[in-house]
Amino acid sequence: QAQLAESGGGLVQPGGSLRLSCTASRTIFTIYAMGWYRQAPGKQRELVATITTGGRIDIADSVKGRFTISRDNAENTIHLQMNSLKPEDTAVYYCCVDHGRGFHRGSWGQGTQVTVSS
Repeated sequence: QAQLAESGGGLVQPGGSLRLSCTASRTIFTIYAMGWYRQAPGKQRELVATITTGGRIDIADSVKGRFTISRDNAENTIHLQMNSLKPEDTAVYYCCVDHGRGFHRGSWGQGTQVTVSS
């Protein structure tokens, strides 16, 4: 398991931007991929975007063209640049790490709240 430090959430108006960051530390396990999931009130947790150490990206259709995920492998850090935010993007965003057995069996952060509202 790894310790994950998330930052960058907050309140933004529709059409605005936010940048989330997450750094993984204190782990003896290999990191194969990192990513972001989100959970809105009353809804199931859903994938937002993930990126492997090799740079392969998986991104949800609902955020394609608006969100960009990037990674600094040397720092075990990922960033999620969120542009053109919509009220339906409001959720708790969770950083996660895949140690080789899938994200759901990997490490998870505490979550950071993103609220899109006027």
